[in-house]
Amino acid sequence: MWHTARPASSQRYLHHRVPPRRGQNEECQVATKDDKVQEALQILLRLQLPLQSDAFLATLDQAFPDVPDPRTSTRLLSGLARRHAVDMALAALRWHEMSEYELNSFHYGAVIDACAKTGTWTKALELFSVMSQNRIESDTPIFNAMISACEKAGEWERALQLFRVIVQSKGETNAITFSAAISACEKGDEWDKALWLFNDMAAHEVKRDVVSFGAAISACEKGDKWEKALQIFGSMAQ
Repeated sequence: MWHTARPASSQRYLHHRVPPRRGQNEECQVATKDDKVQEALQILLRLQLPLQSDAFLATLDQAFPDVPDPRTSTRLLSGLARRHAVDMALAALRWHEMSEYELNSFHYGAVIDACAKTGTWTKALELFSVMSQNRIESDTPIFNAMISACEKAGEWERALQLFRVIVQSKGETNAITFSAAISACEKGDEWDKALWLFNDMAAHEVKRDVVSFGAAISACEKGDKWEKALQIFGSMAQ
């Protein structure tokens, strides 16, 4: 899906793409770029253009006649993601690649986060795979979003696989990482695995929060492990 040829009618905009110039009015340039992002967002969301149409691609071409800088692109993708326009964000991500723009973890992370929040875990996994193929390093927020996407979809096994990947690669884990994995196991009725993750937080020097406590207690409750649930509840005050 990531190597779609750009429609011929949109090719005419490509020769206008030149690296952004540094001017003395840098603040004005930033404001102008923000305006372009907002304008593009409004057009795309209002018109609901077909995602593979010439009009969709031309809208982005005209909004960004110069090669967009990383922050501008992230704002565009994040703006679509915040509005849960996942398919549109994915199409905008493809537009960047077709424009031979170098994507980074922030761009993918914005869209993966949207996929996580909307439960479209298969699309999140696909993006994660593309990042790996393009040798773009995944950071903790991306792993957290991926695990959360799997958790919302009831894919506890995939959530655990991702958790193991970040641990084995010695990546940084935090309360969100563990809580999402514990919740995934809780939803999958895997109380023993949820409890293992909960206990493992101390080994990684990660402070337990209300979400991790709640997910672990809920997992024990589903497994009829009332004594363990009470023990965890009692340890909350410690």
